[in-house]
Amino acid sequence: MFRPVLILAGALALAGCAESASRAQSTSSEPAARGPGRGKGYSHDPFPSTYRAYPGAPTLVTNVTIFDGEGGRIDNGAVLFRDGKIVEVGQTLTAEAGVTVIDGRGKYLTPGVIDIHSHLGDYPSPGVEALSDGNEMTSPVTAEVWAEHSVWPQDPGFARALTNGGVTTLQILPGSANLFGGRSVTVKNVYARTMQGMKFPGAPYGLKMACGENPKRVYGGKGRAPATRMGNIAIDRQTWAKAVEYKRRWDKYEDKGGEPPARDIAMDTLRGVLEGEILVQNHCYRADEMAVVMDMAREFGYQVTAFHHAVEAYKIADLLKANNICAAVWADWYGFKMEAYDAVNENLAILEKEGACAMIHSDDQNGIQRLNQEVAKARASGRKAGFDISEAAAWRWLAINPARALGIADRTGSLKPGKMADVVLWNGNPFSVYTRPQMVWVDGALLYDANNPKLRPVSDFELGQPGEGDVK
Repeated sequence: MFRPVLILAGALALAGCAESASRAQSTSSEPAARGPGRGKGYSHDPFPSTYRAYPGAPTLVTNVTIFDGEGGRIDNGAVLFRDGKIVEVGQTLTAEAGVTVIDGRGKYLTPGVIDIHSHLGDYPSPGVEALSDGNEMTSPVTAEVWAEHSVWPQDPGFARALTNGGVTTLQILPGSANLFGGRSVTVKNVYARTMQGMKFPGAPYGLKMACGENPKRVYGGKGRAPATRMGNIAIDRQTWAKAVEYKRRWDKYEDKGGEPPARDIAMDTLRGVLEGEILVQNHCYRADEMAVVMDMAREFGYQVTAFHHAVEAYKIADLLKANNICAAVWADWYGFKMEAYDAVNENLAILEKEGACAMIHSDDQNGIQRLNQEVAKARASGRKAGFDISEAAAWRWLAINPARALGIADRTGSLKPGKMADVVLWNGNPFSVYTRPQMVWVDGALLYDANNPKLRPVSDFELGQPGEGDVK
């Protein structure tokens, strides 16, 4: 009996060891407590759009010359839109029952103008110190600020841009005093009680960056870094290195769990850039500096979406094309500081000829009211230099190209079925200085009619003020 008992005891002991080993192995093979999922560790949209389109009526505009925004032209054309969307574009469209028909004989129809570089709302009218909210000039790195938190939705400039310039969408950026100026916001050009009521639904945020004279002048003048161009790049690289590490920590937490890292609102924005969620909109004038920024972007793994102002873009059109970077430029602004000196009026035309993504922009509350004329000047300069650019092709600089650089080209920027009915009827050729918008629709809602003084946007701030609703 003794031997069997010992054997039984040994067997039970071995079985217990095996069970313990099995439990230990099973436990160790279980995955660690996981994080909330990639990109879900914190809210990426804490101030969501509450935009709702104004009500519109089914509309057919006939007998017009159409620039479709993507380089196409239709003579004696027609466009039908309903429920806020483009339905059909062609020459012989039939009006259905209940459709408002507008005979546009002798007029032109285009997609709404898109301005990729504006400060409306952050530097509104009246231009007084109390409303100057576009530059947080307290540190060269202020990626934590968001332009939308300065936007005054009652800025009279929004109405002027729509009625005088046919602008239906715009990106509002922080100023260029800082290397990292903060987040931009894209808005529909409609009045609302809040900034969120203007926000373009689903449009990606931008990150405003700046190189060159502005940051080194502002902070060198305060006796601190950066005071030179090499200081600019040094702080840029140091900041991106921190952002890469911040992203690594948050990726690890969201994938594997554990204690969440400490939040840094500025680094949230830069992490968004590294993820491709936020688009870099980079103020930069000189060709050599743009080339340096491209190398820096490769070093840290982010993409520059567009260089703004870019007066020397014509020198590196091939590099811009190869790196899939757009250039947002003026027609002929130059010489107001050294880095803006070496400009040519053929800048846009050269970029177009070389196959680079290019567009016009305003950076000005008055210029935004005549971007069609700025394109006319740029096109004329190109044609004088031998670049044959059609009117329809030039309209891409006002429509589909800025839409692409804002990440919204699938929804607006051209007169294509299914896109937002952001439409402008011009009372003549829009490349003429004598032409003005006749009617402007945003998401199919008629917000301006030159023949109806009661149908024009007026901000609450203007009510009862001299010049209320003036569009001259």
